[in-house]
Amino acid sequence: MKTLNYCITLLTVSLLTLGMSTAQQKKSDSMKRYTQVPAGYLMVLRQDDDVLKQLEAFAEQEKIPSATFTGMGFVNVTFGFFNFETKEYDPREFKGVELASMTGTIAWQKGKVSLHTHGVVTDKTFAAYGGHILAASVGTGSVEILITVHDKKLERVMEQPLGANVLHLEP
Repeated sequence: MKTLNYCITLLTVSLLTLGMSTAQQKKSDSMKRYTQVPAGYLMVLRQDDDVLKQLEAFAEQEKIPSATFTGMGFVNVTFGFFNFETKEYDPREFKGVELASMTGTIAWQKGKVSLHTHGVVTDKTFAAYGGHILAASVGTGSVEILITVHDKKLERVMEQPLGANVLHLEP
């Protein structure tokens, strides 16, 4: 009987925890992530938010023609170094680091948002690492991003023999 009561208690605690996690997720999903400011938009992302997906969703929702952005905060990030021989990124992952600087552009490519994002992170020893951001999620804390919107719609085009997407200034 004691084992049965323990199991029931454990199940009840598990269900309550699951309910709280679901409620926290719904609160996080409905939380406002950006606001318009005189310089453009200020975005504040919270723990576990996908930085690149949030920027893409913002650009689509606000119908941004093109923009530049800067940011800082705490992240788990995957950088890539473009290998011109293979035409692919060589990735390297960093967890629990401070995003000292992030900069990038928002443009379009074949009807979809196209981000080009670079950053520099530091670890607890103050060693710095950087490169093209392939993926990033907010770690403990937040990430703050200032987005400056431009009046022209800019497109990225795959250029050969370079084998890379390049921002075009002319339509």
